[in-house]
Amino acid sequence: MHAHKQLDKQRYRETFGRYYEEFTVGDVYEHRPGRTITETDNIWFTLLTMNTHPMHFDEEYAKASEFGKCIICSPLTVALMVGMSVSDVSQKAIANLGWTDIKLVHPLFAGDTLYAASEVIGKRESASRPDSGIVTVETVGSNQDGKTVCTFSRTILVAKKGHSVEDRVNY
Repeated sequence: MHAHKQLDKQRYRETFGRYYEEFTVGDVYEHRPGRTITETDNIWFTLLTMNTHPMHFDEEYAKASEFGKCIICSPLTVALMVGMSVSDVSQKAIANLGWTDIKLVHPLFAGDTLYAASEVIGKRESASRPDSGIVTVETVGSNQDGKTVCTFSRTILVAKKGHSVEDRVNY
C-alpha cells in the first residue's frame, strides 16, 4: 500500500506496506510493475545460488529438452514474486514465518514478463506478541499471456499500527 506521511507543512514522506489492521481476508493485491526476465538475470541467479543444472545456462543442452530452450531457474521465479509483493504484503513485516505449497506449474523463459497477485487467506492476532498479527497470503504468478506459472502460500508476522520499525525511527 502506497501512502504519504506528513512531516511538516508541505513536506511528505512516501510510505509503503500495510499494518496488521489493514489486511482483510479476501482482499487481492495485484503487484505492479511486472518484471521481464532476461537471460542475464537467469544466468546470474543460477551462478549466484550455485545451481549447476544446465537447463538454466546451456542452450545446447536445453535444445534437447522438452522445452527446446533454457528455462528460468524456479527459485528466481519465487524470489521475484516475493519481491514484487513486498510493498503490498510485507513492508511492515517483523518476520517471514514460512512459505508452503510452492507449485511451479508452467515454465518461464528469458523474455517472459512475470506478474503476481496476492490474496489474503488468513489473519489472526499473535498469541505471544500483542503488538503484531499473523497474516497468510496466497500468491499467484503469471506470465504475459495470463498463464499461471507459480503459486505459493506465505505467512508473515506483521506489526500493528504504531509498532513497526518505521514508527520507531525517523525513516
